[in-house]
Amino acid sequence: MDKDLTQTLDYSILVEQIGNLLSEGRKKAGMAVNAILLQTYWQIGKYIVEFEQGGSEKSRYGSELLDRLSKDLTLELGKGFSRSNLVYIRKLYLAFPISETLSHQLSWSHYFEILKADNELEMSFYAKQCEKENWSVRELKRQMKSMLFHRIALSKDKKGVLELSSNGSEIQKADDIIKDPYVFEFLGIAQQQKLAESELEEKLIGNLEKFLLELGKGFAFIGRQYRISIANRHFYVDLVFYHRILKCFVLIDLKQGEIEHNDIGQMNLYLNYFRREENTDDDNPPIGIVLGAYKDHILVEYATDNINNQLFVSKYQLYMPNKEQLQNELNKLLEES
Repeated sequence: MDKDLTQTLDYSILVEQIGNLLSEGRKKAGMAVNAILLQTYWQIGKYIVEFEQGGSEKSRYGSELLDRLSKDLTLELGKGFSRSNLVYIRKLYLAFPISETLSHQLSWSHYFEILKADNELEMSFYAKQCEKENWSVRELKRQMKSMLFHRIALSKDKKGVLELSSNGSEIQKADDIIKDPYVFEFLGIAQQQKLAESELEEKLIGNLEKFLLELGKGFAFIGRQYRISIANRHFYVDLVFYHRILKCFVLIDLKQGEIEHNDIGQMNLYLNYFRREENTDDDNPPIGIVLGAYKDHILVEYATDNINNQLFVSKYQLYMPNKEQLQNELNKLLEES
């Protein structure tokens, strides 16, 4: 090889190595700064709460404490001490009184959003899930707005809800990846707008990154309109994924309207085919999700009875869930358990 070319290649490697090192250094520096900022805000919150609990001082300043503190700190130290920021700094300490429970993988901006949750169960869940799935602040906002905690929690008993809050969503079996409903507000489709199944599929593929976020951790896209042939007849599975944690195929069939019993039977056919023809020795049994705008719970119960495959029926909706309704349902579940 030409000597000049060799030197050029070596030099390119040098530039790349320096660039990678600098990038990694900046990343570590950012994480270190974030950890220090988070710990500092927690300590400030502790000072504020301890001052409020100091007896005579509480009656002296009352509810005006944060207003006064905001003005004085801003004058002395500059930006970063608005009243709203101080409210959340104080709330950080109250919600996470043990500083070691704070994740240094999350930024103050993450915690600022997490602290907007209504109760400690939600806060703990979103902190754990955000860390597990490495959500950006934008992704966290979307998941909280879509009421992810409530949608997963309502499929569990009281013990399951408490475990969900403490550990986040643990993916160990097929049920752990199922949501009901799935929320597709990111498609920007009006609730009253009628779409063919092919159009809905097209839009989901066009927003694949957001669709994968809604599906959850572990999904890898394999293909759409996946053809299978049985006895010289061709069938097409709308969407096929592979779940890298559960190590199995996940088949999704989209239905524009109400889910019928024959839709469930068709999915069962697909699952039997994949289990016998597509699976390798390392694959676990496939999972099937029939996803429609409506479902009749009694019909679904009878249609899925005695089916041995991992087959689930869920709804999708094109708008954000009703927060008050889901909260009431969750409260009822926790009270009854």
